[in-house]
Amino acid sequence: MPRLFRPTALALAATLLVACGDDTEVTLGAGDYAVNTRPAFLVGAVRSTAYDGSSDDLLTASLGRAGLASATAPTLSAPPTAAELRRLAIHTNYRAIVDTTAGGGFGTLYGPNVAADGTVGSGDGKIAGSEHIGIGPGGVTMMVQIPAGFSAAAPCIVTAASSGSRGVYGAIGSAGEWGLKRGCAVAYTDKGTGNGVHDLQNDTVNRFDGTRATAAAAGSDSHFTAALTPAELAAFNAATPNRFAVKHAHSQANPEADWGTMTLQAVEFAFYVLNQQFGAALPDGSRTKVIVPANTTVIASSVSNGAGAALAAAEADTAGLIDGVAVSEPNIQLPPASDLRIQRGSLPVYTGGSKPLYDYFSYANLLQPCAALATAAAGSPFAYTGGTAFVAANRCAALAARGLVNGATTAEQADDALARLRAYGWEPDSDLLHASHYLFASPAIAVTYANAHGRFSVRDNVCGYSFAAVDGTGAPTAAAPAAIAGIFGLGNGVPPSAPIQLVWNNSVGGPRNHVAAVSPSTGAADFATDGAACLRTLWLGLDAQGLAVREGIAAVQRTANLRGKPTIIVHGRNDTLVPPNFSSRPYVLRNAQVEGAASRVRYVEVTNAQHFDAFLPFPGYDTRFVPLHLYFNRAMDAMWAHLRNGTALPPSQVVRTTPRGAAAVGANPIAASNVPPIAANPPAGDRITLSGSTMTIPD
Repeated sequence: MPRLFRPTALALAATLLVACGDDTEVTLGAGDYAVNTRPAFLVGAVRSTAYDGSSDDLLTASLGRAGLASATAPTLSAPPTAAELRRLAIHTNYRAIVDTTAGGGFGTLYGPNVAADGTVGSGDGKIAGSEHIGIGPGGVTMMVQIPAGFSAAAPCIVTAASSGSRGVYGAIGSAGEWGLKRGCAVAYTDKGTGNGVHDLQNDTVNRFDGTRATAAAAGSDSHFTAALTPAELAAFNAATPNRFAVKHAHSQANPEADWGTMTLQAVEFAFYVLNQQFGAALPDGSRTKVIVPANTTVIASSVSNGAGAALAAAEADTAGLIDGVAVSEPNIQLPPASDLRIQRGSLPVYTGGSKPLYDYFSYANLLQPCAALATAAAGSPFAYTGGTAFVAANRCAALAARGLVNGATTAEQADDALARLRAYGWEPDSDLLHASHYLFASPAIAVTYANAHGRFSVRDNVCGYSFAAVDGTGAPTAAAPAAIAGIFGLGNGVPPSAPIQLVWNNSVGGPRNHVAAVSPSTGAADFATDGAACLRTLWLGLDAQGLAVREGIAAVQRTANLRGKPTIIVHGRNDTLVPPNFSSRPYVLRNAQVEGAASRVRYVEVTNAQHFDAFLPFPGYDTRFVPLHLYFNRAMDAMWAHLRNGTALPPSQVVRTTPRGAAAVGANPIAASNVPPIAANPPAGDRITLSGSTMTIPD
């Protein structure tokens, strides 16, 4: 029989509820308590699902450690079910963030079977609990996972904004896993990006659960439908058939401007669903608020774009929802500042300040193919050979003709291109990674962010780029229905993604995959130099489209005022995607200027670490780099110890790792000695110091 309590204070309600245990129904009458109310920003019903931790679970979607490690993706029915798509999305997104090979540390240094205290177990790492999905303004997807081990007596929440442009499961392998293993609720958000894919030719879209339907049938349950009238859609398809609109690029919302707000809303959503589960029942069916910011530890976290969202949320947190921040390799952008000096060892002083992501990506997109042929880049992973090297040489020649590099030969032009990237702010430690980053990232991100910042429609075909499946010649073609049916589980939100490729419409001979495109200005296959030059011109803001892009960039720049929150920022020195000179280093330095003595930010720079741990199994990556994911976990551990136990934050420092090196076949297995801990008291030669407008970083 339920016990009746009539509290006179919110704290009493919380105390009595916890004392009774989770299985006791507590009914309250009139009194002085707060009622749990549904956040006004939620659109539609909240979908809740319980997972038993055996047949299905929160962290691995029933795959377990072995299933996540397997390169064989879960199969789909025709058409796939929402549960199948969820499982595939978790498999894809986990493996996109973490090296899941045993030699790289999966299962020994990190992974589902490694407990929160570091104990290595032999189990699958499945976690029982409940999952709650809500939709915010503009179709932003939020999700709260509550593990069965969550304690209402000592509540905690971890934010998990998706990395890159990924969907709501995008941070499952980073902040998601860490939080669930600690017994914390995890507050996810796709931050207005995600795998919202509109097949314009067939007029089909993703529903929020990943299943597909016609745009008309999906209606308000569509994750993303391009804003086209029927006449505009018909005209677009007639002019450019078999194309796709993708949410991050084509929502016309510039979502990055609101990443902080979206992350804070995910935290508010987490408090709401927690109190719906643990609050005491009121006669009208509502619940009391027993889990509130005052009694809950909240850590803002994630990696890459998700890390930038966490920092933005901390800056915007006027309500005191967030207690601390721990992030890795954040995409964070500040307004221009020429008074910031970064002195790393004997390298030239960097004074460029934080660069906008679109600035350095549009620059890399031009120079990287040529720089990949430089003498200092010899032996790069995915080094260009044969036809690829020939096309890259054509890019060098095209750049020289435009006066963008110097040199009479390909070798001289390539060396100059690499020197220019270094002078712009890339570390010498990035020399070997330009080849692979151009092949896998730079063009796609430059195109996506040009569209996003400028709030352009898919109809604009900005700089001649569009998204389509392609045939063997690189020409747009109809996509295989099964591949599009699974896009929720396989896509990353930034084409190339599953079957969808980046197409340059203006190629000689007709639209082609950008890697096979021929520039009209050169008559040569040169990775669409004309298109890349157009994207760079947008950064200069010389026309209406360029001005729109510059306006969008200004909207995403942050203040570096973290309101005195304890913060740990981790970055890999070899990061070529989000170089530390453009992001973490100037952000930490600006924070010290803005907050002064109130600043509690620590910066940890890891040697032999780069942005994509998922690349670590590849030859050339495996022998040279250590998993940065491990240091994200350690930063989270340090923040947890600080907030829960009062342990001092570690000082800013360089952590000196040792690469695994080559074995007879592949790379040596990683050992603990390769990845030393973040030191509580690092030697003077490893400390990063700030003085006025200068950050000094030891080599």
